[in-house]
Amino acid sequence: MRINYLYSILYVLFFLTSCNEKKEIINGNISLKIDGRMHTNISMIGDDVLPFYSDFVASDYLVMREGVANDFTLKDMRKSKQVDKTIYELTGIYQKNGIEIEKIVNIMAPDSFPGMLLFTIKYVNKGEKEPVVTAWVNHDLYMDREEDSEPVWSLQCSSTSSRGDWVLPVTPGFYKKNYMGMNNSDYGGGIPVCDLWRKDGGFAIGVTDDVLRLVSFPVSRQKYENKANTKVLYEYSSPIDFKRNDTISTYNTFVSVHTGDFYNPLRQFSKYMQSKGMEFAAPEEDAFDAVWCAWGYERNFTMDEIKATLPKVKELGFKWVDVDDGFQVAIGDWDMNKRFPGGDKDMKALVDLIHRHGLKAKLWWAPLAADPNSQLLKESSKMKLLTKERLPCMITWWNCFYLSPVNPYTEKYTNDLVEKFIGDWGFDGLKLDGQHLNCCPPDYNPRSGLDYPEQAIEQLPAFYKGIFETARKINPNAVVQNCPCGTAMNFFNMPYMNQAVSSDPLSSWQIRLKGKVYRAIFDKIAYYADHVELSDNGNDFPTQIGVGAVVGSKFTYPRDNPEVKISYLLTPEKEAWFKKWVGIYNDKMLSKGEYLNLYDLGYDKPETHVIEKEGKMYYAFYADNWDGEIVLKGLENKKYTVCEYTDDSLKKYQVDGSDPVINISFKGSYLIEVY
Repeated sequence: MRINYLYSILYVLFFLTSCNEKKEIINGNISLKIDGRMHTNISMIGDDVLPFYSDFVASDYLVMREGVANDFTLKDMRKSKQVDKTIYELTGIYQKNGIEIEKIVNIMAPDSFPGMLLFTIKYVNKGEKEPVVTAWVNHDLYMDREEDSEPVWSLQCSSTSSRGDWVLPVTPGFYKKNYMGMNNSDYGGGIPVCDLWRKDGGFAIGVTDDVLRLVSFPVSRQKYENKANTKVLYEYSSPIDFKRNDTISTYNTFVSVHTGDFYNPLRQFSKYMQSKGMEFAAPEEDAFDAVWCAWGYERNFTMDEIKATLPKVKELGFKWVDVDDGFQVAIGDWDMNKRFPGGDKDMKALVDLIHRHGLKAKLWWAPLAADPNSQLLKESSKMKLLTKERLPCMITWWNCFYLSPVNPYTEKYTNDLVEKFIGDWGFDGLKLDGQHLNCCPPDYNPRSGLDYPEQAIEQLPAFYKGIFETARKINPNAVVQNCPCGTAMNFFNMPYMNQAVSSDPLSSWQIRLKGKVYRAIFDKIAYYADHVELSDNGNDFPTQIGVGAVVGSKFTYPRDNPEVKISYLLTPEKEAWFKKWVGIYNDKMLSKGEYLNLYDLGYDKPETHVIEKEGKMYYAFYADNWDGEIVLKGLENKKYTVCEYTDDSLKKYQVDGSDPVINISFKGSYLIEVY
């Protein structure tokens, strides 16, 4: 008895000592401290940065029906230095109510990515009991804020039918789950990164696996608390029995710290993924040209309406003609419908006419969908994506069935269509359209040949790779636009397009914030702002140009189709406005410039974006009303000329780079060229 008592005292002393023993891992300006319970504290090293949170938190844990395994006694920490990185391995043990679980955490500090730490975490059941595990969590972190300060800002790139903003303040009572899988019948996918930031700094978390994982990034703030929270959460669809000696491995994840808004950590994440082998398509010169889309005539457009508009399209300076929805027999049956009795000849003739006007032609297309009554599905039902109950899965927007993206029959059918559109009809590009393109449900169709149903989601990008490579094989300069309407685009689909798009924005703010997101991810990408009619007041070219986007419109001329729901007729007033702004776009081509991350999208007022091109700086300021001083960041200590290049007067004035403050008033926007 005395010996057992002595052992108990020694164990308690060891536990208390280990709990007070703290380890620290540093990579650049990120500091990760670990205490004896394997709780962590993430901070950014810097004189002007306050702690994100003061305590140590249980950031990585298992959720069980028997409780939460979040207190692990730290047993060992090992460090090894390799050529371009430092590896840390920490092990600890959880013991409670007869449950014993070992936790093994591998942390990589890559030399090429300072400010970032990469995690691999696994759990091994060392005990006799077999707990039931329902979820695991990585990086359950907080960001404190002072009581009277502005809210914490966030980047949340998930997709739902609300088509909400990707950049949001985390206000009292806020909650958003940010699940990367299907959230509504047509909506899913996103960018597997979440970022929280204050004025002095922020942190990002994310998943670095090579495929989209079905995790969530919940962001929340309690109604009466001053801290925002996020985490990486994986919930098992069916709870698992954690058997003795079994291992649960989480996905590969990261934490990074930064100043400013989300731009730098998102760019770092993209660069890291590229260092692992992800490769984006090279920019296509033609993708930067201004776009006119025939969608203003809607689905019942006629060939004559498009033909009659072409001279005005060319006169105004647009260089692309997008033939939109309405030419097909049905979704899935991509032959010309009865309104075009000449069939393929009618479409070829239209493309030839577009080319004779010196314009390029792009075709709208909704792949991965088929009308239930289509001839395609009557002749071959093998392509359907099937639910667990072996039923077709509905795309409610199109009232169509999902086609399986990994089914070999779908692949052949799709590539044959690309050859028809680009090769036979002669189109110069494709507009892939529909929110259903971004993700898909698990596929239970045995003809798809999958190892497990969720593999359809993981292999979805290969479907777009096939389209992109087939199009470019036929036409080496083909432009492929992926427009997953209103969604946060699936990061893993991005390599297989050479034109991004704001995809049915609900506001000018969305056009600008999406532009900054794409500019962070890509070194260079043609970012199409979509139809200007979708911007604030239907005419916000300053937003399209100022953020460095490709301009576009769906105006009609000389008259509307009689069945349109909304008129986009080009009036004389609109024509003058279009001629001015499309002319400015073609003259400056800021879409080819370099985006400079000089201003915080959440905290700097007015909202500011900067493009550098050919030695000149182009500042774009946005506010409902502004009257006051603005600091022009990024200038050298010398004299500059400022030109109001979008004003008819082309007013010029001087500014000193050593004190680059201007005092202006404007409504809506103010765009200047500085050189």
